[in-house]
Amino acid sequence: MEHLTGGRHKAIVAALAGRRIDARGDDTKQFPIENAPAVREALRALLRRERVGVLVSSAACGADLLALEVALGLDINCHVILPFNRETFRNTSVIDRPGDWGALYDFVLKKTSAANTLTVLENGENNELAYRAVTERIIHDAIEIAAPQHPLAIIVWEGRPRPDKDATADFQRLAQAAGLSERIVSTC
Repeated sequence: MEHLTGGRHKAIVAALAGRRIDARGDDTKQFPIENAPAVREALRALLRRERVGVLVSSAACGADLLALEVALGLDINCHVILPFNRETFRNTSVIDRPGDWGALYDFVLKKTSAANTLTVLENGENNELAYRAVTERIIHDAIEIAAPQHPLAIIVWEGRPRPDKDATADFQRLAQAAGLSERIVSTC
């Protein structure tokens, strides 16, 4: 995909990861559902400002699905990476949080499947290693698509790494190590 802005050049590629919507009763407040509309608009503004033409992410509720919804509305080429089968991911990372994420997930997967830009890694189990593999693959694929340029890393979070496992902080570390330029969208 190419954009025309004063001459032909390769589309800007963005790798994205971020917070899921807070679970019911969660006191940590990393991504309250009431902030979803503001995050959606911040993502829309960022994708337009950066002239993103390709977005690579997973499809969990919250940051991923909001970004994919916006990107598809802007005719941005979306690449989705899942750690294991669609139904298990839907149950464990999409519909398990407040909000009506299931229909959006189904829509995004239908679009990316039809475009042949849906990758299911088939790691089998719902565990930390499966999600780590997705994080690594998002960055790898974004770099490969963007070559010889460097993609952007869009991190959608409140900016505070969790003391235990934190896929968003891992994404930030891996993106920095790979030399990606970073953009932050706040969830709070």
